[in-house]
Amino acid sequence: MNLKNQRRMAAEILKCGENRVWIDPDMLEEVSGCITRADIRTAIASGMIRAKPKEGTSYGRIRYAHGQKAKGKRKGPGSQEGRNNALISRKRRWISVIRPIRDELRTLRDEGKITPSVYRMYYRRAKGGAYRSRRNLRMHMVNAGDLVEEEEI
Repeated sequence: MNLKNQRRMAAEILKCGENRVWIDPDMLEEVSGCITRADIRTAIASGMIRAKPKEGTSYGRIRYAHGQKAKGKRKGPGSQEGRNNALISRKRRWISVIRPIRDELRTLRDEGKITPSVYRMYYRRAKGGAYRSRRNLRMHMVNAGDLVEEEEI
């Protein structure tokens, strides 16, 4: 039976789309007899016609993925998007470079392998970004003659 007209009128009255109009399958005969808007309003009031709830977007998969990422999963090179500074901020990257260098300088000064004035000079250069790593720092010191590397046996 064709209820296209009843569905259209119900959609206008319920202020929803035609696809959201629900017509009770047990009451199809009565609904087909509703030919005026007043009849449709009566059918809505009696519960023969209703508006289905709006369908939302499921957030379940996203919650699951966030949980996995919180555990440290799904973060490999194949999953990464964005430039390097988007993945690890410039500040974090700088911290991971400068802390070991300053630690190395402090250790060398405390062990007496370099003088405080040499320490200060290399500290300032490190702050300026002259060295990439501890190894790079030591190499510069050895080449400048400020540090004598012990021969490994």
